[in-house]
Amino acid sequence: MKLFRHNDLDYKFARYPKTSNRSLRAWSAAEEYVLQKIEELELSSEKIVIYNDRFGFLSCILNEHMPLVMVHRKSQQRSIEQNMNLNKLEWDRERQFSPLPELPEKVDVGIINIPKTMDLFELYLNHLSRSLSEQGMVICSFMTKYFSPQMLSIAGEYFEDVEQSLARKKSRLLILKNKTERPAKKLIHTIPFAFEGEGKEELQQYFGVFSSGNIDYATQFLIEHLTLKDDDKKMMDLASGNGVIARAIQLKDPEAEIHLMDDSILAVESSKLNLDLANTNFHWDDTLKDFEVNSFDLVVSNPPFHFGNETNIEVSLGLFQEVANILKPGGRFICVANRHLNYKTHLVKNFSKVKIINQNKKYVLYECKLT
Repeated sequence: MKLFRHNDLDYKFARYPKTSNRSLRAWSAAEEYVLQKIEELELSSEKIVIYNDRFGFLSCILNEHMPLVMVHRKSQQRSIEQNMNLNKLEWDRERQFSPLPELPEKVDVGIINIPKTMDLFELYLNHLSRSLSEQGMVICSFMTKYFSPQMLSIAGEYFEDVEQSLARKKSRLLILKNKTERPAKKLIHTIPFAFEGEGKEELQQYFGVFSSGNIDYATQFLIEHLTLKDDDKKMMDLASGNGVIARAIQLKDPEAEIHLMDDSILAVESSKLNLDLANTNFHWDDTLKDFEVNSFDLVVSNPPFHFGNETNIEVSLGLFQEVANILKPGGRFICVANRHLNYKTHLVKNFSKVKIINQNKKYVLYECKLT
């Protein structure tokens, strides 16, 4: 937990999930810059909406303005609630929204912490511009080392005035005004993918879901070498993305009970576009703690190790422990990973048998069991 002082008040912030890296904070200099800009505006009754507030830093400090908050990750929701409680602030779930349905009211100020994925940035701007008042403005923040010219080109599609601030603590702001009039745009990627022996399908996913241009190569490697057993009846696609692994399972065994879980609501809603819904269960969550112990025959995953601009395997390591709890005796956990992550050293701490069932120069496919 770290302290931040603002307007003579001390705020407490902790990262969720917890991290062993003490150098990591729950906010950035770019978000501090946003607070400075908000103070300059001397807001009174203006309605604010906040996007990509990963740990709730801005949501907490600007809480007196009763902002609307866009939440697309379950871990983000839990983090905001955690830090609201740490600071003894009121958190009203009715002020929380997914970036898919339109906002229930007009807003005057939008705040966006620009994400690493530019099509997620566009999804935010597309969503916000539909509900922004005619005189409204948008404050976008980013660390200068992550600047991309795409930020300006995407912003220019939605706003006539795009002003870039001076640098402050290695961060900058984009100030957007005078939104353009443009027809509604449904931000969905269509990705053709050929399932072995089953022909080609066109998978769909909302902007901002992992691997927007194609099916990730590690995922393809897993699907290529995935085999089911006769007793694999209850299965889970963990960190499911657009559901392509679950769809491969469904094509192999249409009668299987399949569960998909992802931290991103955009991923969960995308997977609903790609699977037959019979015997299929969708879970928007970042933990397996609510699942019954010893209940799954097979769990498959291409687990994440990038979170925004951070590389962090701690979340995946925590999931490995939880997978071991929900597998039946004799059940299997199959996961794919980049070779450099060396996951075997971690998997053997949670599973009695860990073997490499396939590998190439870049990826390793592991099969893990409990005796």
